[in-house]
Amino acid sequence: MDFSSIGIILIGSTFGLILRLFIQNNFKKSIGFDIQNISIVNFLSSFFLGILVALNFSNNEILVLFYSSFLGCFSTFSSFIYQLFILLKKREFLRLFFHYIEVIIFSFFFFYLGYFLIDFF
Repeated sequence: MDFSSIGIILIGSTFGLILRLFIQNNFKKSIGFDIQNISIVNFLSSFFLGILVALNFSNNEILVLFYSSFLGCFSTFSSFIYQLFILLKKREFLRLFFHYIEVIIFSFFFFYLGYFLIDFF
């Protein structure tokens, strides 16, 4: 790995982290309904991933910038797993099940929506 790839990863991951923290700290106040901020970040990440897959980049630097660094820091799979663990620990099995299904189904839906929007036009 050369220094330009490291720089690209640092830039992309910095912007991904900043955007994730901004959404986690501010977005729920604006929407006003009970969706976890982590779920919103995962939905947006899936949507962006669908767009990137549909664009079918062949430039390796663009792939590293968006796929690995930006979306890698922006998406919050570990936070999603931690939320599931907390629900399991609290023995809230029904909420655990519905939260899991919600994130999986909506993430796939937003991925397909992003892909479809780019592929359609």
